[in-house]
Amino acid sequence: MKVLRIVANIQATDIMAAKRFYQDILGLDLMMDLGWITTFGANTSMKVQLSVASQGGSGTPVPDLSIEVDDLDGALEAMSAAGIPIEYGPADEPWGVRRFYVRDPFNRLVNILVHKN
Repeated sequence: MKVLRIVANIQATDIMAAKRFYQDILGLDLMMDLGWITTFGANTSMKVQLSVASQGGSGTPVPDLSIEVDDLDGALEAMSAAGIPIEYGPADEPWGVRRFYVRDPFNRLVNILVHKN
């Protein structure tokens, strides 16, 4: 048996809040909308990955989601323009990422990151 993908499921009563955060601010595409479940994504190839952590690194709490972007400054500007408070960072971490934390509309802690070259 081989795992093909892992999907994060977030319980929410306000799907429009998810659309504003994940589609409008982060730029994910609407992949599926059945009314009771909406899926956002990107038509890119990704590695299957599941992280289990005792802490979030650098003394931070473990985030619920980590989202890698190609332009961290752009993501930071979009979050700030939308009035979403930055809870941590931006920070250059010793393991080679630059990142910041925000909360999505459902109070999930989201780690937005870019790998530094």
